[in-house]
Amino acid sequence: MKRRDFLTTGAVGGAATALASPAIAQSNPVLQWRLQSSYPKSLDTIYGAAEVFAKAVLEASDGNFQIQVFAAGEIVPPLAIVEGVQSGTVEMGQTGSYFYIGLDPAFAFGTSLPFGPNTRFQQAWFNEAGGNDLFNEFLAGYNIHHLPLGGTGAQMGGWFRKEINTLADLKGLKMRIGGLSGMILQRLGLVPSQIAAGDVYPSLERGTIDAAEFVGPYDDEKLGLSKIAPYYYYPGFWEGAATLSLFIGLEKWNELPERYRSILTMAAGYAGALQLAKYDAQNAEALRRLVAGGAQLRVFPGDVLQASYDAANAFYAETSAKSASFKTLYDHQMKFRDDTLPWLQISEYAYDTLLLQASQGAK
Repeated sequence: MKRRDFLTTGAVGGAATALASPAIAQSNPVLQWRLQSSYPKSLDTIYGAAEVFAKAVLEASDGNFQIQVFAAGEIVPPLAIVEGVQSGTVEMGQTGSYFYIGLDPAFAFGTSLPFGPNTRFQQAWFNEAGGNDLFNEFLAGYNIHHLPLGGTGAQMGGWFRKEINTLADLKGLKMRIGGLSGMILQRLGLVPSQIAAGDVYPSLERGTIDAAEFVGPYDDEKLGLSKIAPYYYYPGFWEGAATLSLFIGLEKWNELPERYRSILTMAAGYAGALQLAKYDAQNAEALRRLVAGGAQLRVFPGDVLQASYDAANAFYAETSAKSASFKTLYDHQMKFRDDTLPWLQISEYAYDTLLLQASQGAK
């Protein structure tokens, strides 16, 4: 059965179908929406997910719900999606919610927290543990409705012009880094900067920044960051999971027929699953190409990781004391993370460790 057939089939038998037809017709208005991404078309993983989403909506609505996708900056600035959606300039936008922590630090929960859940458990938090409902309660104050749009998986720690050998090497280092991570690492002497994807390479080239994190090998290769900053660090502890967000004007969302809301939700899940699959399939090959081209893999020193963990926990405690919305989301997500980590340890982690050890021993 085709996806659109499944969505439009509401009754069995000729009489029931005839009775249902007027209601079905009313639930299929012709709509034309605009969706702007924060990302350029060259990033076929992230921007491409928005196009997959729009196509799925079109097909499932029998061509009645049309969403035109625009790349970063084509209508509003790439990091102004919230403002664009709030003003009605665009009906919806694809972005990283943590770009908007200047409005409220709780925006970070739509993307990731340093030392937060991994990708699987973040998706479980959103979709099964009530995380997305809780996040939408917060976003209602900004006249926005949120749908998760897949994720990147665990990210890399970024590209550095010089090696990081000790914690002291972070002092004064200017780095492009998103979300709460910059605010946390600022406590360790790092100078953070939030820069849109298309501006990362020029900023590194001009020396405006000394280092930059973006996503992982496949996207980073497209941005050409290894040509300027050869040291490629991991793990990206600030984004053990990074979810992309669809922001929809709350009034526009509420005006939609229930069927269209269901279509948008299912299309976001479908596009997001393909996005993550593409990252998993492409990152390994891209990493091999980067290393062959001169990129030098490095693990963050232990003192950097421990100091970052301590700084993150101190930041969360202080922010929770100041912001009720942050505390509500933080307490909910961290309880879920801590409750699920034991299962991860005896399932995915144990299996992955076994597989790595066995395969390496066989060589």
